[in-house]
Amino acid sequence: MGADPLLDASAIAQWARETGIAGMMTSRWGWPIAEVFHFFGLCLLFGTVGFFDLRMLGVARGVRLKALHRLIPFGLAGFAISVTTGFLFVVTAPDQYLYNPALQTKLALMLLAGLNMVAFYAIAARRTWLTDDDGLPPVRARLFAAISLVCWLGVITCGRVITAFRPPWYWCFWC
Repeated sequence: MGADPLLDASAIAQWARETGIAGMMTSRWGWPIAEVFHFFGLCLLFGTVGFFDLRMLGVARGVRLKALHRLIPFGLAGFAISVTTGFLFVVTAPDQYLYNPALQTKLALMLLAGLNMVAFYAIAARRTWLTDDDGLPPVRARLFAAISLVCWLGVITCGRVITAFRPPWYWCFWC
């Protein structure tokens, strides 16, 4: 039985070398620039989605939810930037990422956040827009907001923890 081709770290690393991604990312400025963009994307994402979620939970009453919702495209742009740079990190060093429990948890939380968003728009969004400027949205909307906030805080936390789960050989500088 062969390894799953989607999770074959050596095949992914070979692909990254052949496409030039690995060379770009391992250049002097490649990885640091990608990290800056990753963080910028995360700021856009969490800044807009996080503020929207907090407002739905009752923080910053007086801010119209419908007006605040107009910022969501900036959050989606931030998500696209972060996913793109995250992809570059993973394909450049797949052996450090693919089997990393922090990355796996991060991806699961991102999936849960996405499903939560779809459910919010399908179930609670329409009634949420009727909320007064100083009012609280319906309980369902607040539940979706709380789940979203927890998921995105977990994504950020897992992203920071990824380095704690590097393979043992990574820390062996003299090997």
